[in-house]
Amino acid sequence: MKIPPYLKKGDLIGVTCSSSKMDLQAAEYAAGVLTSWGYRVHLGITVGTSFHNFSAPDELRLEELQDMLDDPEIKAIVFGRGGYGMICLLDKLDFKKFRKHPKWICGYSDVTALHGHINKQLGIPTLHSVMCSGIRAETVENVYVESLRQALKGKNYKYSFEPNDLNRTGKASGQLIGGNLTLLANLSGTVSQPDTRGKILVLEDVGEYRYRVDGMMYNLKRAGWLDKLAGLVVGTFTDAQETATPFGQNEYEIIHNIVKDYDYPVAYGFPVGHTNENYTLKLGLPHELQIGEKTCKLIDRS
Repeated sequence: MKIPPYLKKGDLIGVTCSSSKMDLQAAEYAAGVLTSWGYRVHLGITVGTSFHNFSAPDELRLEELQDMLDDPEIKAIVFGRGGYGMICLLDKLDFKKFRKHPKWICGYSDVTALHGHINKQLGIPTLHSVMCSGIRAETVENVYVESLRQALKGKNYKYSFEPNDLNRTGKASGQLIGGNLTLLANLSGTVSQPDTRGKILVLEDVGEYRYRVDGMMYNLKRAGWLDKLAGLVVGTFTDAQETATPFGQNEYEIIHNIVKDYDYPVAYGFPVGHTNENYTLKLGLPHELQIGEKTCKLIDRS
């Protein structure tokens, strides 16, 4: 495993919108925060532009992301926002220079596709983290934005979170992988599907119909994602959708039903996902999961 260099004061961060469009003023605010941390920031030309639901046509989004992956001066890429569009670019990206000189890929949601692809094909760690869209005046001083700052510096973390009645207690050790459930299901059966054996898998999602969450979990189960996990961490499932006839289970109950036949520890309600409570996670690096009756912890062991 080749770990990207952690950042030093004066290092350059690239900001690109490889998926959906983002407001320029919001991106400039986030860039100002990153600058206040001691970094230089380059805003790409896809920031503040729009092309239907995307920031720009596929060709332009691909060109800019490729340039940032290849540029030796850029030490981290913080994506503007998620949405949709990364899956369109994966098979056209060239990672030769990135493999030799890796840098931190920072984001979540649609960026999950890139995290998964890099994990499977390159074995290089990435950061599942807040993006520029999440660095706002009302969040800039919270512990979740701060967790990105600390991770970029190379600081280890120990996150504590509240127990849940559905938890399966125990301890697990392994590399942390995962992210957005919809994107992981999209990677299933492709060259980008990560190897989950002995890993701690993280899941979260937003705005999905509950029957679709059930279907995607069955997808993971039937494709072998869940068979030999070391542990499972379930984050937030916000803005749940229902059809005219309610599904009858919430997201945690759905997942609990799918994984009931396994014996590894499972934690529900970890602060990660499409909310302001979104801890930075070092995907691809060793972690320890401790699930007790009264205390729950996710510990960075890198």
